Amino acid sequence: MAVRKNTKPLLFWSGIVLLFLPGLIHAYLLMPFPGSQDVEAIKFCYYVEKTILPLRIAGGILVLWYLVSYFRNNSLRGRMFKGAVLLLLLGSLYMTDIAYKASSMFEEPKIVRFADAMHNKVPESYVVLGVVNNGVAKAYPLIYLGYHHKVQDNVGSLPVLVTYCTMCRTGRVYSPVINGARQNFRLVGARHYNAIVEDQGSGTWWYQATGEAAVGPMEGSHLSELPYEQSTLASWLDKHPGSLILQPDDHFKEDYADLKNYDRVQAVDRDSTLKNKDSLMRKSWYLGVIVNKQPKAYNWRKLQKQWFVDDKVNDTPLFVAIEDDSLTFHAWSRRVDGKDLNFIIDTAGNIIDNETSSVWDWDGVCTSGPEKGKHLAKIQAYQEYRHSWLHFHPGSLFWEGN
Repeated sequence: MAVRKNTKPLLFWSGIVLLFLPGLIHAYLLMPFPGSQDVEAIKFCYYVEKTILPLRIAGGILVLWYLVSYFRNNSLRGRMFKGAVLLLLLGSLYMTDIAYKASSMFEEPKIVRFADAMHNKVPESYVVLGVVNNGVAKAYPLIYLGYHHKVQDNVGSLPVLVTYCTMCRTGRVYSPVINGARQNFRLVGARHYNAIVEDQGSGTWWYQATGEAAVGPMEGSHLSELPYEQSTLASWLDKHPGSLILQPDDHFKEDYADLKNYDRVQAVDRDSTLKNKDSLMRKSWYLGVIVNKQPKAYNWRKLQKQWFVDDKVNDTPLFVAIEDDSLTFHAWSRRVDGKDLNFIIDTAGNIIDNETSSVWDWDGVCTSGPEKGKHLAKIQAYQEYRHSWLHFHPGSLFWEGN
């Protein structure tokens, strides 16, 4: 009777698990696959990523040891099966390390190029994130930011990290300077449908929507947020005619084309026959503010119909309004020289306060009347999907129309 040779299957399968499973889990949890984004797993993802390489080395050694010492002891059928498994999983490395790696899927611009209004090629109907510093204004179109997720730049010698996440529909601008040193950031992936970036210096992971360090050496700290405005390019140039505008990088034409109309059409407007009302509600647009640590969000569709809201959050009187292009939005304090003003927008689009009948422009400056020359204090406002705003601001108040 033939002696059955030892094939050490545990050695092979242990190597396979170490070689491939961490990468598959990492890719699944850091990309928006079904169910992946709802799991509280950011710390797990962080430590998996930091240990993938040594685990793969260990797994590779075990598999190699098996192939050299025991593979030939398998039957023909066993060799074919294990060989097929190995080849299939080697192919999975392409999926985990290239095809579904965030930094490969969403590359930074290869060429960061700006133009003034005279030489600009970007349609003025596009929505932009606008930043001003030291007399220099720059505009970053959402269509381009939505693909790249971030642009690392300078505005008037100020280093800026301009970010946008299409999964939660929100932009943020941060200082990339941490502890006095400018950092380079890479896109890691996403958790809770929000982009995660990592600074090169400390290897900390930061949420794009809040600038909070979620895990890593700087856990619990925050990136310094810089003020910005979201508006149509036409409205931005009306306020800042000397602005520079980020131009498209021709290497990514097809990627930009995939985001056509992203900056202006809600899912419910795109297809009113959609039956998944929960999904539509989750992706409803809201205009969010945070006043003295109290977040509040305003239903975008209701606000579009009403144009403006005189409100109060944490004893701070607010004036929240959308311009007549239905895309440019603002939030200001209504308190001027210790008194609260109440505003209306007339049929010509002029902002007028009821108390003095002064006229204010869309930069918050009084242009005529008793208050001429005075400024409304700007309050940073954001546009964001409802599900994202609620996740990152669980104590938020909501305005659903008057």
